Amino acid sequence: MSVISPVRATTDRTTSESAQTRRILRLALPPARRLWAAIALGALSGGSAVALLGVSAWLITRAAEQPALMYISMAVVGVRAFALGRAFFRYLERLAGHDAAFRRLGDIRADLFARLIPLGPDGVGAGDRRDDRARGGELLTRLADDADELPDYALRVVQPVVAGGVVVLASAVAAFLLLPAAGVALLLTLAAAFVAGTLVNRWASGSAERRIAPLRAALAAALHELVTDLDLLIAFDALPEAGERVRRASARLTAAVRTRAAGLGLTAGAVSLLAGIATVLALATGIPALESGRLNGPALAVVAMLPLAVFEVFGTLPLAFGAWRRVRASAERIADTVPAELPEGIPVDAPDAATLAVTGVPDVVLELRTAHWPGEAAPVLRDLRLRLAAGERVVLSGPTGAGKTALAHVLTRFLDLDGRYTIDGVDVRGVRQDDVRRVVGLVEQRPYLFDSDLRQNLLFARDTATDDELLAVLDRVGLGEWTRERGGLGSAVGERGALVSGGQAQRIALARALLADFPVLVVDEPTANVDAAVADRIVRDILGTAAADGRTVLLISHTPVPDALVTRRIRLEGGTLVG
Repeated sequence: MSVISPVRATTDRTTSESAQTRRILRLALPPARRLWAAIALGALSGGSAVALLGVSAWLITRAAEQPALMYISMAVVGVRAFALGRAFFRYLERLAGHDAAFRRLGDIRADLFARLIPLGPDGVGAGDRRDDRARGGELLTRLADDADELPDYALRVVQPVVAGGVVVLASAVAAFLLLPAAGVALLLTLAAAFVAGTLVNRWASGSAERRIAPLRAALAAALHELVTDLDLLIAFDALPEAGERVRRASARLTAAVRTRAAGLGLTAGAVSLLAGIATVLALATGIPALESGRLNGPALAVVAMLPLAVFEVFGTLPLAFGAWRRVRASAERIADTVPAELPEGIPVDAPDAATLAVTGVPDVVLELRTAHWPGEAAPVLRDLRLRLAAGERVVLSGPTGAGKTALAHVLTRFLDLDGRYTIDGVDVRGVRQDDVRRVVGLVEQRPYLFDSDLRQNLLFARDTATDDELLAVLDRVGLGEWTRERGGLGSAVGERGALVSGGQAQRIALARALLADFPVLVVDEPTANVDAAVADRIVRDILGTAAADGRTVLLISHTPVPDALVTRRIRLEGGTLVG
């Protein structure tokens, strides 16, 4: 028996997360052709700005000597060209850079969703069994705000550093050619500005940069809880406390953003101070050169003004490191949400997975040794054997925490198992997971309704259904008259079904399952949020409809069910069947 050291396990996990972070950052970079085009345009814009100030200084000084127009006409043209070029290339650089970065953002989001799909619903936040609403707010932030930070990797880190570095280096070479001492002084002050600006930015706003993403997530979670549970918060007089949690989260986020802004201001101030020092040093080396005849007046003006122009371009370089910290923090959070490898317990399609072809209503046999929630060591199910014959209507009961929902997720392949699971004799491990879910459907305890009308919530199950088919299935689940009273299929259901009752939401979910035409239907606690009279009607409708269609139903319910409606009963306790 091998024992894995906790230190080694932690190191392996950290290495995996670092590799995933690097992969996300690489994904955030646009294609090389688009990226280098934006960098080249940025360098042209920065070079035009430096050239504009240098040529302007030379022109003004030379014009004061009142030479013939022919001696300054090229400089006049140059001033106009560089002034237009600075704005023109800046516009093109913004256009090319943002177009490339935001095109890439679509690929980033698609990649995140593609990696999240196999995780859901049990693998997201594996090992963290926090409240689903809190996890929902956290996940929303990571998929929205954190993903939106990633384009800054190209726009505010790579492009400014490369383009600005090229311009700064070229300007220092030009200063050195005009006056070597001035070129050396410019390089020294640029190096000092880089070090000072980076250190000041890190000291003033480094921690704030790293805290902004988590604080934004905390605010989103608090707002998510406030909005989704507004009715309960009002009913239990807990709205003030929930509002206070939102205010505290907002205050912490605002303080971090202000700290970051102060850091940016201090960084800009430090760079501006050193820009002034660079100008003074340029004059200190240039004036003696002018007096000795090694430099003329117009050249001295260029040497004196060049540092100001260079530092204007250079100012974005220290700030790029602040943007880098922010982007990396977002990438790390996304990597934590979307791991490179699926957690243990999540079923994965084999490369050679076959198609599951089922005719009619199949037999389902489950012979399970253990099953775990992802990221948890203790099994939630153990030593369980279940057979659902075609057309059976089975009621599963058991105390809270017995593993009833886990069993439903095993049957629908959201959770993997140690054992054997067959549909009509075919082991589901060798077939596509989506094919299994087309045979075994799940109506959850808390069905999700989209903030749209009734028609769209039903078409989600079968988008080719006609209005007549939708009305017919609503009649079958007892919502026909209710639909007509509300104005038909175009009536709104509200966000998460806020405009319908719990019983009506369960019936809409059942109608979706009937439209999807699952041969085997697992219904998880359909009466958990309704009163006894409504619960009895829902149970009768579910089992009566299933009997009429000949489909198999596993009904997980704590509500008493008449014997005439079921073929047998089973009970789950402590993760295993006891009867």
